[in-house]
Amino acid sequence: MNTLFCFGFGYCAEALARRLVPRGWHIAGTSRTAAGAGRITAMGFAGHVFDGATSKIDLSAVTHVLVSAPPGPDGDPVLRLCAPALRAAPNLRWTGYLSTIGVYGDTGGAWVDEETPPAPKQERSLRRLEAEQAWLAMGGNVQIYRIAGIYGPERNPLLNLLDGTAQRIAKPGQVFNRIHVADVAQALEAGIERGQPGRVYNLTDDEPAAPDTVIAYAAKLLGMTPPEPVAFENAKLSPMAASFYGDNRRVRNVRLRQDLGVNLLYPTYREGLTALAKEMKTT
Repeated sequence: MNTLFCFGFGYCAEALARRLVPRGWHIAGTSRTAAGAGRITAMGFAGHVFDGATSKIDLSAVTHVLVSAPPGPDGDPVLRLCAPALRAAPNLRWTGYLSTIGVYGDTGGAWVDEETPPAPKQERSLRRLEAEQAWLAMGGNVQIYRIAGIYGPERNPLLNLLDGTAQRIAKPGQVFNRIHVADVAQALEAGIERGQPGRVYNLTDDEPAAPDTVIAYAAKLLGMTPPEPVAFENAKLSPMAASFYGDNRRVRNVRLRQDLGVNLLYPTYREGLTALAKEMKTT
């Protein structure tokens, strides 16, 4: 039996799990707390506690591993605690590490692809790059997935507009890359089936877009008047949210299509938000 063990059972891991279960896969995932592990079990999967400090994870029957647990000041917690078990796992055939396009750093809006040397400046992106390198050094069928900003049914600009938290932030020349969570899941499934060991894949849709443009489009779908544009300098953003505006780049997804053979369900934010808006009207 194929068994996927997810270190960190977040948005992407759950979406992939729900694609694989109908094919007979066994799914297990971790949370930092017993309560979180219980929620995973309540979803119909096997929940485990992994708090980054101790590990009692049995990987002997695991065939596939997905890692989304973020690295900390001490490096990648999964490698720190589970590297011997991973190396010894007799049935392990695939490991997917979920990283971020943030490792490319700021290119002033220029295009990048998987051949572009990473140049992160943000501390969190530096840690991600170090974790990527550590996972690749493990050898075996390790694949790196650099993911753009994820949206989907539970997190998207439509919901932000409805709850009044959306800001239409205008920063000249700024664009962001995005991808629908369903496209992340189908890309990971394709990577399991066709991905190459040691390969890096960018997971992003086809059209980087300005954040204020996306909010305006979402408002149109809802029949709402879009919020007035707010200059970035005047926007009330948390330090974390503001830091994302320090990097500006356009990311290509050629390997996603050519190597993995993925046809995006939502090639731009327009298709993705339109589909989400239709779903909201029927529920």
